[in-house]
Amino acid sequence: MNLIDDEKKLLLSTARQSILSALNESTKPAIDYSVYPLLKLKLGAFVTLKINEQLRGCIGYIVAMGPLFDTICETARSAAFNDPRFNSLTREEFDKIKIEISVLSPLEPITNYDDIETGKHGILLDEGGRAVLLPQVATENNFNRAQFLTALCHKAGLYGEYWKERMLKIKIFTATVFSEE
Repeated sequence: MNLIDDEKKLLLSTARQSILSALNESTKPAIDYSVYPLLKLKLGAFVTLKINEQLRGCIGYIVAMGPLFDTICETARSAAFNDPRFNSLTREEFDKIKIEISVLSPLEPITNYDDIETGKHGILLDEGGRAVLLPQVATENNFNRAQFLTALCHKAGLYGEYWKERMLKIKIFTATVFSEE
């Protein structure tokens, strides 16, 4: 996905405005798709919130049901208020959050673990449990491929080395990742 800087800035601003509108119980942001036609594409995306470099919420869709702009609005609000790992974001925390957006490529099934490039590919596991790890998880945790697959299995509720027993049903994707300065 080749988003230009203006589109990235707009999506980051949109994510922040969407969260603020929920805190203020006001209307969500809107867009003129004639000016930003790429934001009408149906693409998966995740919005990650951090405070002091610590995760504060992360929600997304691997496959979007609507335009990217709407997906960012929805996932930003969900990351702030519906991530089951955290309490809802408070007004006091709002000014402290840093927003990161990951716009996902279409999924690609693989038949060999060697096809996974850590730091480049994210992984969707859909077998006995479902889990997703974004590409930056490997980079942020200095994971090699084996550690990345083990973390994926743990997240899915499987034992860590389950992936060594056979080829799992996984799909890979890439992400265009950008965040607030």
